[in-house]
Amino acid sequence: MNLIEETIENIRPLDREWKAKAHRHLECLTMPYWALGRLMDLAEDLAGMTCAMAPPVGRKAVVTMAGDHGVAASGVSAYPQEVTRQMVHNFVAGGAGINALAGCVGARVQVVDMGVKADLSALEGDIIIKKVGAGTANIAEGPAMTPDQARCAVESGIEIAYEMGQEVDVFGTGEMGIGNTTPSSAIVSVLTGSPVEEVTGRGTGIDDEQLRKKIEAIHTAIDVNQPDPADGLDVLAKVGGFEIGGLAGLIIGIAAQNKPVVVDGFISTAAALIADSLAPHARDYMIAAHRSVERGHRFMQERLGKEPLLDLNLRLGEGTGAALAMNLVEAAASLLTEVVTFDQWENHE
Repeated sequence: MNLIEETIENIRPLDREWKAKAHRHLECLTMPYWALGRLMDLAEDLAGMTCAMAPPVGRKAVVTMAGDHGVAASGVSAYPQEVTRQMVHNFVAGGAGINALAGCVGARVQVVDMGVKADLSALEGDIIIKKVGAGTANIAEGPAMTPDQARCAVESGIEIAYEMGQEVDVFGTGEMGIGNTTPSSAIVSVLTGSPVEEVTGRGTGIDDEQLRKKIEAIHTAIDVNQPDPADGLDVLAKVGGFEIGGLAGLIIGIAAQNKPVVVDGFISTAAALIADSLAPHARDYMIAAHRSVERGHRFMQERLGKEPLLDLNLRLGEGTGAALAMNLVEAAASLLTEVVTFDQWENHE
């Protein structure tokens, strides 16, 4: 048995007894019944995830995985591929959107090179290097990667989850990769059965002609590669990306440790769909951070049965939405530990 299968075997469903115990406690708080709405729903979910009435949530990290995509050559992005490398350097320098927002919630940003088409070895120590390849192949012409590469990407994400797990209570997912909304749209179309036109958006802000090319490239990719919707690794290999596979593995590895993972936007949720395909119980540990303006994001979250915490018209990625939602996760946990029940208040008096 290999790392993926071993890890999946270690994922247990959300603990319903702990969730029910938290529910009973929350019903008795010194406030009107369920007055804090979905924060209370999240609190009981956290208890079920962690099997604790005081869920650990203090140590936070956003894992931002980077990779390039051969399909960028098909004119599907408003930016050149070189921007992926530039943004990795920006993350390390602390000058990106994710750095600012993670700083607001006290979260560490961990950057991972899963497949940037550049030599980033000079950044080793500042980033984790798990490079599967120098960018994927063009999915409009053939598979994004080999089956072995797909498995390697997922295993790399699992390894990172275990390596960081001793020091992190709450994970957030993030990504960077010019062109990566294109494979993400292909993934959501294949795994949800939704028409390509309905799940493909403008990504970095492309114009109508570029959107037409993007939709055409996705149709071609699906027709040429024939990904099997019943096999998440096959979908990843044929129309995915190295950072998407890494994030799928990260989510699986986090779930195996009974820890919550705050899933960011469109690309991160494509990875969550892959993780769900491989390990259905992993969805119990996913928290949907926000609803992206990317039109396919709703289809993904509906498939996962997740209602996003925020809806702020975000479309940056990087893990920015996950960082913003982390304060809500911490707030939900505090309802279990800091608000007294009526019985406790009476005894205190």
